[in-house]
Amino acid sequence: MDVLHNLAFGFGVALTWQNLMYCAIGCTVGTLVGLLPGLGPLATISILLPLTYSIPTSGALIMLAGIYYGAQYGDSVSAITMKIPHASSIVACIDGYQMTLKGKTGLALFTAGFSSFIGGTVAIVVLSFFAPMLGEVAFLFGPADYCALMMVGFVCVSFVTTGSLLNGMAMCLIGVLLGQIGTDVNSGTPRFTMDFPFLAEGVGLVSIALGCFGIAEITKNLDNKDERTPFNGEINLIPTWAEFKRIIPSALRGSVIGSFLGILPGGGPVIAQFAAYAVDKKVSKYRHEIGSGAIEGVAGQAAADEAAARTSFIPLMSIGIPENAVMALMMAAFIIKGIQPGPNMIAGHPDLFWGLVASMWVGNCFLITLNVPLVRYWLSVFKIPYAVLFPSILFFCCIGTYSVNNNLDDIFVTAVFGLGGYLFMRLDLDAAPLMLGFILGPMLEENFRRALLLSRGHFSSFFTRPISGTLLSLIGVFIVWQVVSFVLNARRPQAVPA
Repeated sequence: MDVLHNLAFGFGVALTWQNLMYCAIGCTVGTLVGLLPGLGPLATISILLPLTYSIPTSGALIMLAGIYYGAQYGDSVSAITMKIPHASSIVACIDGYQMTLKGKTGLALFTAGFSSFIGGTVAIVVLSFFAPMLGEVAFLFGPADYCALMMVGFVCVSFVTTGSLLNGMAMCLIGVLLGQIGTDVNSGTPRFTMDFPFLAEGVGLVSIALGCFGIAEITKNLDNKDERTPFNGEINLIPTWAEFKRIIPSALRGSVIGSFLGILPGGGPVIAQFAAYAVDKKVSKYRHEIGSGAIEGVAGQAAADEAAARTSFIPLMSIGIPENAVMALMMAAFIIKGIQPGPNMIAGHPDLFWGLVASMWVGNCFLITLNVPLVRYWLSVFKIPYAVLFPSILFFCCIGTYSVNNNLDDIFVTAVFGLGGYLFMRLDLDAAPLMLGFILGPMLEENFRRALLLSRGHFSSFFTRPISGTLLSLIGVFIVWQVVSFVLNARRPQAVPA
């Protein structure tokens, strides 16, 4: 009952006309940010952070939060319609773009928006009832536990890849190697930079994503003179009841996964989308369709993406630890306003904490109201001639890549990965495992080395700790099960065609 009382108090703060205006501004700006390739919430919040000096405390934080989770709504649009993803919509390129190729763009966009609403709602419930309790979960995870969690992520390669498992593992390994480019965290030694100064900080995730997916897809379409991506003006947006029954279970599964992974430092929307996709590909009744344009491939990842974006506020507000760069900027906004996030925030600033939580649900309603009617307008993009559309997409890709670090070299890096992505397509190699390896590889290495330093070089710490031991045991059981299944399938007599 205390939670309901606190939520009622929070809605009293969030539903003032000023805070409603700031929430609407944040959601609208976040959606537009999600539509532009490469320009994510990190760059936008960085630009708008100085404006918070002249805005009331609650309104400023509500607006910045709206930009963050609003961008998770918008970034699926470019991934589904043009195969140009942000970091948190990479998985949407798999089934979402396949639905576009089948002429189901409107259905895919509606599914992404509706699933994001479900994911945001579930995450807000988790945030309201369990924020103080779940904030302490991050303290239970040590380097060995995070290392085991990253290894569980690598198991997802067998589910994410749409081709053969061998090709998927090879692409994942390439991603891991790309993640090693840059300066070593422990020693400060440059690795694989080939004496290029702009590679000292490594290769940007935005450059790889836009190159391997966006530019590569454009190049492929231009290469096929007689075959164009079937952009069409489909107007059937509302799913049938049978399709709704497929969307809701997948969205609920993704919401639970995203709500949990959003709490863990290093988790967040990027990893949550891969985990939700892997689970759907394993437990869904329609798992044989996932990878070729299934609704579940869009619904699960969209819900996990949005849920993780909301629950990532839990470590920040409950224990004062930002789990990613965007949360670090949010922490800076708190400090600018003279508020120190942490265990005392709920008791010391209840109006701000519960007002921010309530504003997330208000923002959720804003976003579903804003995005679903706009689906018809997103489809109007398909009426633009190819001679105008493709150069415009390339222009926005370059602008988005440049805006991350304000460095022209990043544009050339993106062009290189665009060529690489085109070669991958011609060789029938899937780029999704490469992205998974690039994201998890550096995190696995950092936590592995940290765990060995703490244990003085003894590998036993990976098995004696309860969390890491349990996760590694699950990995072992999964590998044995996969090997047994492969052997049984190989021995099973094959049907001889008549």
